[in-house]
Amino acid sequence: MADQRNRVIGLDQGWEVLQRGITKLINSLEGRPGDKAFNSDGWSEMYTYVYNMCTQKPPNDHSQHLYDRYKESFEVYIKNTVLPSLREKHGEFMLKELVQRWSNHKLMVRSMSRLFNYLDRFFITRRSLPTLTEVGLTCFRDLVYQEMRNNVKDAVIALIDREREGEQIDRTLLKNILDIFVEIGMGSMDAYEMDFEAAMLQDTAAYYSRKSAKWIEEDSCPGYMLKAEDCLKREKERVGHYLHTSSEGKLLERVQHELLTKCETQLLEKEHSGCHALLRDDKVEDLSRMYRLFLRITRGLEPVAAIFRQHVTDEGTALVKQAEEAASNKKAEKKDVVGAQEQAFVRRVLELHDKYLQYVSECFANHSLFHKALKEAFEVFCNKGVAGSTSAELLATFCDNLLKKGGSEKLSDEAIEDTLEKVVKLLAYISDKDLFAEFYRKKLARRLLFDKSANEDHEKSILTKLKQQCGGQFTSKMEGMVLDLTLARDNQSPFEDYLRENVANNPGIDLTVTVLTTGFWPSYKTADLALPAEMVKCVEVFKEFYQIKTKHRKLTWMYSLGSCNVIGKFSPKSIELIVTTYQAAALLLFNSADRLTYGDIKAQLNLTDEDVQRLLHSLSCAKYKILLKDPATKMVGPNDAFEFNEKFTDKMRRIKIPLPPMDEKKKVIEDVDKDRRYAIDASIVRIMKSRKVLQYQQLVLECIEQLGRMFKPDFKVIKKRIEDLIAREYLERDKDNPNMFRYLA
Repeated sequence: MADQRNRVIGLDQGWEVLQRGITKLINSLEGRPGDKAFNSDGWSEMYTYVYNMCTQKPPNDHSQHLYDRYKESFEVYIKNTVLPSLREKHGEFMLKELVQRWSNHKLMVRSMSRLFNYLDRFFITRRSLPTLTEVGLTCFRDLVYQEMRNNVKDAVIALIDREREGEQIDRTLLKNILDIFVEIGMGSMDAYEMDFEAAMLQDTAAYYSRKSAKWIEEDSCPGYMLKAEDCLKREKERVGHYLHTSSEGKLLERVQHELLTKCETQLLEKEHSGCHALLRDDKVEDLSRMYRLFLRITRGLEPVAAIFRQHVTDEGTALVKQAEEAASNKKAEKKDVVGAQEQAFVRRVLELHDKYLQYVSECFANHSLFHKALKEAFEVFCNKGVAGSTSAELLATFCDNLLKKGGSEKLSDEAIEDTLEKVVKLLAYISDKDLFAEFYRKKLARRLLFDKSANEDHEKSILTKLKQQCGGQFTSKMEGMVLDLTLARDNQSPFEDYLRENVANNPGIDLTVTVLTTGFWPSYKTADLALPAEMVKCVEVFKEFYQIKTKHRKLTWMYSLGSCNVIGKFSPKSIELIVTTYQAAALLLFNSADRLTYGDIKAQLNLTDEDVQRLLHSLSCAKYKILLKDPATKMVGPNDAFEFNEKFTDKMRRIKIPLPPMDEKKKVIEDVDKDRRYAIDASIVRIMKSRKVLQYQQLVLECIEQLGRMFKPDFKVIKKRIEDLIAREYLERDKDNPNMFRYLA
């Protein structure tokens, strides 16, 4: 060894030694019989030859020549051995041969790189040349890959298509082949993407285009979606088995485009099995699949949501139409029958909302697009009236029926709570929330004042829900009403104590007074009823008690809201009569007179004709004839006379004599219209105060946006309120532009 290091090694002499080693390596790779492979001493000797040939002084430094011959060794081996073996094979056999050749080549590169390692460490580094590994791989790429890539690509794609048709293929072989496309890029994915992936994606698109054209004609919408979902699943698995992970998104996008995007409209609108049919037939599983599939596509869910919105709108509109037809058919029947139908209509709308809210949750994964579609659909038909009643009134009446004693909705406490929750959700779709609030407040007042509320906890519960939905201002008056009733109950005990302590003032009649706060309660008609003496004493004693408690509040007596229990001493038996204060006052007149004319009663009670006619009708012409009317007609007239009916009797010992209900709807609407005018005025002033100068169109839009949570203002009304504010000098028109307004501070 010492002699070898000291003498100069010629290029041809040294290369002859190295070539013998290279030949042994090739024979070993090819499995040819021959000399034994080098042992460690043999490799060490060859490495020393390379070292010495590279470290000799010029002109005997053979580094460049060795670098060139290193490359030539690969080229000769590839041209003489590798390429001929590949050219004679085709299809799957060619692919297997290529995998083996690539494996052998990588092994040869590793071995040769170790042998010529000194070049890598010093010569290549100093000259900034490609490394030995790069040179070896580049030879394979330039000579083998470039020639074979198209054949390989075609063979691989053919195998993939065969697998798509259900054949078993050698997935490991494909994985190894596609690894060559990746590895040959030496850190870049260009070879894989340009030489294989692009063609594979194009073939995939063509394959599924053919399949789609066939399936869309032959299969139902659910059947087609099952196949599409299965194809997407298999393509995803295909990536896991042998394609590069970077292909997954691009591959699935192509499949989705061909199977879903291109035929979405045709698929969704299939006559007997499309989206409409799936919704109609409650095909929950198929709808969930439809959502999963079209969620993958950009804006793919929009047509599904549009069909969903239209379907829900159609179903809701059909409910409104049915209710209208039923109401028109029942007009001749009793009012309570029509009322029951309206209640049933609200119940059906709630059930419809339940059903499709569940669809949004379970089939459409609570996607915002479907929540929006549901909202828009319900806003369409929830704001249609039924039989002359607005949806706001119907919903308020439904709540009243749910919460009052003896309502038709016989439900458990849990069911009532659940229904109240649903009602409040439905209220979100109603534009006239202020109208609902006023109707609800009227009915709440009746429940509270006449002890018709079935459960105080439910009353408080719905107010909490309404507050969360619509804000504190929406429920502030209603909460005040409930508080008033609580305070009134607390006041009753001190009042009774006061009566016991002041026996001389005790009127001898049980009296319960409910003090209401004016701002909380609906406005009621007041009348200066001339109370009978027995009642006057009751009023006076409570005034004295209340003045002791507070001297700064004025009591206004609302006799129209009062009720009395009167004992009627009829000749068959005494009967307790539950009547209003007006009715009681009229009956007590007959304690001192046997016969009274209409004029007498009106004069002594100091009431209007409307009130007198209502109360006398209830006492003489309705179910219970406590008074006898002369003449005995069904209508009360100014020339009638009345007598106490001593012979009246009833199987009950206690009966309630109702007054004919007054039509409150007109007054509620009038009150709401008045409140709306104030709200519009306030909104316009608020906007103009902050903006100072604003165009008409922008002012109207901002006003609608501000008030939209409670009601939708009418354009004409806004225009009228603007004119009124100009007249009252809150605003002024611009002299040059009549559509521009200025705020006047």
